Amino acid sequence: MAIHRLTPVSVVLILGFLWNPFIAQSLRFDLQSGHTKCIAEDIKTNSMSVGKYSIVNPSDGHPLPDSHKLTVRVTSTYGNSYHYAEHVQSGHFAFQTAEAGDYMACFWADDHKPQTTITVEFDWKSGVAAKDWTNVAKKGSVDAMELELKKLYDTITSIHDEMFYLRERQVKVVCRRQFMKLFL
Repeated sequence: MAIHRLTPVSVVLILGFLWNPFIAQSLRFDLQSGHTKCIAEDIKTNSMSVGKYSIVNPSDGHPLPDSHKLTVRVTSTYGNSYHYAEHVQSGHFAFQTAEAGDYMACFWADDHKPQTTITVEFDWKSGVAAKDWTNVAKKGSVDAMELELKKLYDTITSIHDEMFYLRERQVKVVCRRQFMKLFL
């Protein structure tokens, strides 16, 4: 049986793969009025998914023009709609996936003359990365979690009771031995 040792180079490589400072936190893209852009994400079944989007203001200090409005739809591979918002400047969505596959977020802007360019900032997290549990929790998810917690509590209580029983039994055995030594 061979014993493998980690060399300093392999430690650096492993740490480099585990800690990547270049992981994208959000996506920024331009959308021409009258056009559509879709972004797909492959998500597993029963995964949490959280997203937020907003139009970047081209001139700070001034309100967004009326031409800067989006229509957004998030759908599953099978065409089930999970989010729809019409003529908005920002929004968010949260859902638990029912089926595995590609989920698509499509953004489109109304056609304007002259044509305008809208910059959109989009952040989409799913699975473990979706940490905004307060917006995602649904009654069914909470009930299932409550049931699992009750099962864990019962298991812990059972282990706790068993530990006290064994401790009490051990004390009785020690006392019996001491008693026997005194009278024999």
